[in-house]
Amino acid sequence: MAARRRSRSGYKHEYLRRLDERIAGRKEAIKSGKLTRDSLLVHGSRALLDGLQRRGLQLYLASGTDELFVKEEAALLDVARYFGQHIYGAQDNYQNFSKKMVIERILRENNIPGAQLLAFGDGYVEIQNTKEVGGLPVAVASDEANNGSGKVDAWKRERLVGVGADVVVPDYRDAEALLMKILGR
Repeated sequence: MAARRRSRSGYKHEYLRRLDERIAGRKEAIKSGKLTRDSLLVHGSRALLDGLQRRGLQLYLASGTDELFVKEEAALLDVARYFGQHIYGAQDNYQNFSKKMVIERILRENNIPGAQLLAFGDGYVEIQNTKEVGGLPVAVASDEANNGSGKVDAWKRERLVGVGADVVVPDYRDAEALLMKILGR
């Protein structure tokens, strides 16, 4: 009996198919108005994005999700407008994508010194990659089961601080105060 091996790409496409089945209901709920867009964002995200945009900062979105789906979700959640053409996601060929590669590309293409990079994220990879280039990583250790609770998830906090997070927040409820503290404006 011969077993057929599935390629890494085959597993990825099966994963994406199953993921799409799981989130199809959320997409439909947003389109029908049963769910608000902001209910699917980390609490206070829109206020943070508005504050960054008001300050004239160029914003970039980098995700481990396939780029096509990141762009679709960003549009559905009405956050694509903050990033314009600067939305980056995984590529079919995994060797052509990593968050580290995206960060390096953003810095290189826009002639930005690493020390001027301000990154917000809940994944240890982007926190670590931002720290490695000399940027300021702001970690979000949110209570995912209770979005907006204002409580820090202790396990996430420990993990994110362990890879270099300079600031840890439970969510963006105090976006203006956070930006004033970090940017001084």
